[in-house]
Amino acid sequence: MNEESRRLANFRVHLVPAVLALANPPWQREVWLDPSTFENLDHIFHTLFDDFCDADEPERYLGTSLRTEKEVVLMGELGAALGAAAEEASNDPDAEYLQSAAWPKVVAVAGRLAQIMVSNDLGELAALHESEAGIQPTNQAYGEDAR
Repeated sequence: MNEESRRLANFRVHLVPAVLALANPPWQREVWLDPSTFENLDHIFHTLFDDFCDADEPERYLGTSLRTEKEVVLMGELGAALGAAAEEASNDPDAEYLQSAAWPKVVAVAGRLAQIMVSNDLGELAALHESEAGIQPTNQAYGEDAR
């Protein structure tokens, strides 16, 4: 595995769980609304906008934390949906975000993005396994972008 691949994997180890959390309303209620847990919506915002991506301008993260153009497009949609939810949650507690009219769109876009990111990662993992084992690639399509 080269240095570029390691960096991409390191970024995605943080980014994919954040997207998965946004796609999972039961997790949001059980974890984010519990003050004794580490993860909250602020942590998710830092992951998506500051630390491992910029959901407002995801294009420059293609190859760094996002694998495909489809991921870039959906991350931009997720950033816009989170921005709309932020406008409604004026006092900024997580509970206000979860109750905003914009939140179902956040969950829906995050769900589509999570499915593609996980599929793309599984495809990359299978290709890595095949190359390390000396197996000829199966040419099987993985993820939405490969279809």
